[in-house]
Amino acid sequence: MSEPRCQLYLITPPQIDDLEAFLETLDGALSAAPVACLQIRLKGLTDSALVQMATPICKRAQQRGTAVILNDRPDLVDAIGADGVHVGQDDMDYLSSRELLGGDAIIGVTCHNSKQLAFEAAGAGADYVAFGAFFETPTKDPKTRAELEILSWWQQAMETPVVAIGGITPDNAQAVIAAGADFIAVSSGVWQYPDGAAASVRLLSSLCAEFS
Repeated sequence: MSEPRCQLYLITPPQIDDLEAFLETLDGALSAAPVACLQIRLKGLTDSALVQMATPICKRAQQRGTAVILNDRPDLVDAIGADGVHVGQDDMDYLSSRELLGGDAIIGVTCHNSKQLAFEAAGAGADYVAFGAFFETPTKDPKTRAELEILSWWQQAMETPVVAIGGITPDNAQAVIAAGADFIAVSSGVWQYPDGAAASVRLLSSLCAEFS
């Protein structure tokens, strides 16, 4: 059975108060349907606290066959055992991250709503580019808003995979998938879904399968 054209890319909540409870929720979500990536995005922690919390999350996801991407911190990827890093425009740049992590690491780059930034990232060798935010999101204050047409344009122009991020939920994901996203990045749309994270993942996966 071939993979759907669009796949799921989960992002952790920015704050986790009960690690054991989250690991149980994560297990349920990852076993509900295939999840390609999990980005660990935890804010306000010291380096040691981040490593301590992210390491068991990373191991649990990898046991389910999900690649783990650490947000912002290429310098902590090895300590946590993650598969790669997602860097923003204000973080360590792509080339420096690649030099630090080597050729096997997955490195994605935030490109906001800029075609130029995406061209530069793809040209440098990024494994994926990320556009957003497409919708209002409760997890962060987005610097830019992106239109769905940028996904269609990128899909026609470039081969580098594109991640759509920002406010995506089961209610609006269909439009993003149809526009050409290779991955849909979802955070609160999974963890705060009224019927539970597993139900959200199943629904999002079925929406992806419609366009396979």
